[in-house]
Amino acid sequence: MASRIDRKRVVDTALRLLNDVGLDGLTLRRIAKELNVQAPALYWHFRNKQELLDEMATEMFRRMSERFMAGEGDGAPDLLGATWQDALHVTCSALRRELLGHRDGGKVFSGTRMTDQSYAAPLDAILHRFTDAGFTLPDAVHAWWTAYNYTIGVVIEEQSVYPEPGAPEQRRPESRDPAYDLDDRERRIGATYPLAARAGRVFFGDLDDGFDKGLRIIVAGVAATLAPGAGG
Repeated sequence: MASRIDRKRVVDTALRLLNDVGLDGLTLRRIAKELNVQAPALYWHFRNKQELLDEMATEMFRRMSERFMAGEGDGAPDLLGATWQDALHVTCSALRRELLGHRDGGKVFSGTRMTDQSYAAPLDAILHRFTDAGFTLPDAVHAWWTAYNYTIGVVIEEQSVYPEPGAPEQRRPESRDPAYDLDDRERRIGATYPLAARAGRVFFGDLDDGFDKGLRIIVAGVAATLAPGAGG
C-alpha cells in the first residue's frame, strides 16, 4: 500500500488541499482520501500531522529559495541584490508572497522546522551580504532573524483579513473577512477611542504599503544599531 505514494506526492497533495480546507480542515485522513489510499499508508511517511506540516513548510521555503539560488553563480543574475538592504527586502518580500499563495501559509510555516538542508544555501547567501558589508556574523543573524519573524507575523495577520490564498495583486474586495469592516469598526469605537478607531485603517487598510513601511523601519533600525560604524 505504501508503495503507491511517496513523500513528495503526499506533500504536494497536502499543499493543494490546504487552499481548499485551510489548516484546521487539513487532516491525514482527508489527504489519504484525496490520494485514494487508506490513512495508515501515510504513516509510512509521516508519523503525525506535525511531521507533515514540517515537510510542507520545508517545501514552501524550497520553492521560494530555488528561484534565488538559480541566480547564484558565474554569469547568473543576482536575485538577492548587491547590498544587505537588498537582501532583506527581496527575501522578505518573496517569503511573504510565497506564504500568501497558500491558505493559512503563515500559520503552517510558523513554529515548524526544516526537514532537510535546503535552507542552508540561501541562508548562507543572505548572510554573506551582511558579512561582506562588514557585519559580524551574530549581528547579521540578528538582522535577518528579526526581518524574517516580522514577515511571518505580518502574513498571519494578513491572512486573517484575506483568508483566500493568492498573491497580493489577486485579492478581491469581496474576499475580505467581514470582521475587518473598517467603517463598522470606526462606528463602534470612534466616539470613545478616536485614535484607536483611525488606527484600524493603518493596520488593515493598505496591507502592501503597511508591510513595506514596516520592513523599511527594520532596515533603518539595523542600519542604526548593527551596521558597521553604528552607534549600537
